[in-house]
Amino acid sequence: MKDFHCCATCEHFRALKSVGSMNYLCSRLGFETKPKFQFNCWNPKENIKRLIEKNQQK
Repeated sequence: MKDFHCCATCEHFRALKSVGSMNYLCSRLGFETKPKFQFNCWNPKENIKRLIEKNQQK
C-alpha cells in the first residue's frame, strides 16, 4: 500500500487547470495539496484498490 498512498491516487484529489498553471485540491479537506503529499484520510480510487489487491496476491 505504501507504493500507492499519495494524494494523486485518492478519490478526493482534483486537478484544476488555470491559465498557465495547474492547481491541486483536496475536495474533502478543502485546501490545496500536491500530488505526492500523504494524509491519513486517504481513500484510494477504485483502480488503485484493484492494484493494491493484485500486489497483495503476489
